[in-house]
Amino acid sequence: MSQLFAKLLTTIVVKINGAFEGGINMRRLPNIGRVELEILQFIADHNPVTVREVAEHFARVKGYARTTVLTMMERLRRKGYLTRRKVGNTYLYSPSQPKAVLLQTFVHDFVQRVLGGSISPFIVYLSQEAELSEDELQELQRLVKELDTRRREG
Repeated sequence: MSQLFAKLLTTIVVKINGAFEGGINMRRLPNIGRVELEILQFIADHNPVTVREVAEHFARVKGYARTTVLTMMERLRRKGYLTRRKVGNTYLYSPSQPKAVLLQTFVHDFVQRVLGGSISPFIVYLSQEAELSEDELQELQRLVKELDTRRREG
């Protein structure tokens, strides 16, 4: 959770700086559900992977059936989140975009759809409810300084 928090926060700062719509090639992908997101995150962390590897992991940690995992992986592939290539008799699945770009897409969608385009509610959450480690707090301070410097220069 801590690493994900840092990546999400960095992504939000990138968006604020305007780089989000700039150099990163992002296409609008369909929304995905919670289970699809869990599976996509696992595949992004362990790619390339087979259905068997993903199914074994989710059977162990969540109790999902192999057919459920295969259905979700095929949905993710049809929606454009996954690619697959055949090696011998097995398909290997990978994310269609680097993990950082996927995270930026999800954060952008969250900020736009849930927060109405404003990151203020997220900042309020950080100040009131989030338990930040010392490292996370230092990273946040560094990012705020960087953002302020760029704002003053631009």
